[in-house]
Order: sequence, then structure tokens, then C-alpha cells
Amino acid sequence: MNRPLRVALVAGESSGDILGAGLMQALKVQHGNVEFVGVGGPLMQAEGLQPYFPLERLAVMGLVEVLGRLPELLARRKRLVKTLTELRPDVFIGIDAPDFNLGLELKLRRAGIKTVHYVSPSVWAWRQKRVLKIREACDLMLTLFPFEAKFYDEHRVPVRFVGHPLADSIPLCADRVAARQALGLPSDGLIVALMPGSRGGEVARLGDLFLCAAERLRAMRPGIRFVMPCASPERRLQLEQMLAGRDLPLTLLDGRSHDALAACNAVLIASGTATLEALLFKRPMVVAYSVAPMTYRILRRLVKSPYVALPNLLAQRLLVPELLQDAATPEALAQALSPLLDDGDVQTEGFDSIHRTLRCDASSQAADAVLRLVGVR
Repeated sequence: MNRPLRVALVAGESSGDILGAGLMQALKVQHGNVEFVGVGGPLMQAEGLQPYFPLERLAVMGLVEVLGRLPELLARRKRLVKTLTELRPDVFIGIDAPDFNLGLELKLRRAGIKTVHYVSPSVWAWRQKRVLKIREACDLMLTLFPFEAKFYDEHRVPVRFVGHPLADSIPLCADRVAARQALGLPSDGLIVALMPGSRGGEVARLGDLFLCAAERLRAMRPGIRFVMPCASPERRLQLEQMLAGRDLPLTLLDGRSHDALAACNAVLIASGTATLEALLFKRPMVVAYSVAPMTYRILRRLVKSPYVALPNLLAQRLLVPELLQDAATPEALAQALSPLLDDGDVQTEGFDSIHRTLRCDASSQAADAVLRLVGVR
């Protein structure tokens, strides 16, 4: 192929930006002559993506919350269909954001463009009939977890389990002492990481709850310290406002969530990809989450999986506590966290085997799968 391989990608949030950047890097290594267009964040742009609009315009979650943004999202998707149909990329890769990307992939595939979806939606947990749309929309599904690939095999969707890039980048044994030194924290004593999420809405719902839980835990465990990574300057300002008037030995960090996980003894964490990071760092955790009440009522009817947190889904058993919605009270969170500071090894016993299962050089595997699909391998 004399001309560059033209790859279009759309990522819907910061975790997709990380995955997309790794995939782009691997494609350049394995093929060399590649150009990228689409939607992504700063990491994907640093790898050469020519963006059509900011990734943040797609970063919305929740069934009720998305309604206010629906006209904009539909208009952006319509423009992307037109732009990419005219551009004729060799392949389109939708990274996560299934409610946006699957509809886009369906139209592009019908227009004769090969389509890949990277990161399975939770079809095994709820709205399982979506697998029929996925089969029609995607030439290939790339999954991060083995139980997802099994589901797609059973439903005759072309699939490849590639592993998870975080499992590749996070060491099998993190150095707690070095992490504390890097953060200027004392080498001894108990430290709990508080991670209420990276989105403004998540922090609005969980930030104050986590800080109240920290206050109760401190009353139970005098001398304990806390660290809280801030995903952005906006999140830092939001959390600083919540901290005003509180007497907590807490260090706010600008990013550095991996350092916080490496340094801590346990973590109070919002359900999401961060729970996988905590597992990979072998840190005991309590998982909490809260959404709009109407969203929660709808999800309770739809979700078939008994678990929400990724560690539990991967283990297929209740490995870590899940305190959701009304069950997530400051007292309940503190009571669940306290014993982990003494006996966390009981919870983390199975974390290493999960880590090794997911450590597959995911970005290289995904790039190989894409190149085979377009016939340049």
C-alpha cells in the first residue's frame, strides 16, 4: 500500500483516550505509514490524531443525564457519518462510548467501511439484545476481558480478546515505599486513597460522601491519612470547595492516581475503570456508586449481572464490597474500610492471577487484529 493507511477513531472519554493512544502507537510500530482522524483527547492527538471536535462533547453518562445532550450528540454523529463516508477511511475504530459509536459503526459498515469496536459494552449484564445490533454494526469486536469474548463467541460475533493495557503498564508488584516518597508522604502509618471519580457529576454525587466517610474512619483510626487524586483543575477546585471547613489530614494530588494507589493501604473508590487499577495495584478496596434516582430505578430493572464492580465481574464472585445508591452512607463506607486496613490481604489474594490473565500486550494485540482485518497482515 503506497498511500498511508487511513484510520478513523472516536473515543468518548479519558479512558478511551488512553486506549486509543496505545492502539495508535502500536499501529505505527507494526505498519509505519498510518494517518489518524476522528475524535480523541490529548493523548490521541499527541500520537497524530487530527480531531474533528473535542472529546469532552461526548463525555456524558447515565440514562437520564444524557437526555439534555441528546440533540447535540445526534447532530455530531450525523456529521461524522457524512464526513467519514466521504473520506472513506480503511477502517473505523469506535473506542467504548457504545451508545454513540455503535450507531455510527452501523451506518459506516453499511456504507462499505470496515468497523471495529474496542471495549465491549456491558451486553452480558443488561440489554443483551444489543448483541444483534453489534453483530450487524461491527466487523470485529476487541474485548479487554476474557468473559466478554466468550459471550460474543456464543452469539457468533467476530471477536478477539486482547487483554487490558493497564495490566501491561502496571507492575505486578508496586513499590509502596517509593510511591510515598514520590508523593512526600510518611513511609509508615496508614493511608487511604479516596477516588470519587473523574467526572464533575461523579464528584458532585460522591465527593462529599467520601469525605464524610473519611471523617468517620479517622474517628475510628486516629493517625490515619488520606490522599485524593484530582483528574483535572476543575475537579481539584470542586473538591477544595467540599474540603472547606473540614479538619482532615488529606493531600490533594493533581492527577497521579497511580501513585496514590501504589502509596495507599486501601482505597475508597467509585465504580468504574479505576477499580481495575486498584486491583492491579493489589490494593484492598470498597466500591461505591450513586446515580440519579430515576437512572438507578431503571437500571435495577434492566441489569442481569449480580455485580457492578470490575473485580467482582472478573472473579465472578463478590471479591470486593459494593455499596450502591442509598446503601452508600458515610458510616457504612467507614465500617467496610476499617477491617481492610488490618486484613486487606484476604481480599487481594486473587488479584495477582487476574492481573496475569489480563497481561497480554493489549495494544499490540489490538493493532494486529485491526491490520489483519484490513488485509495488510
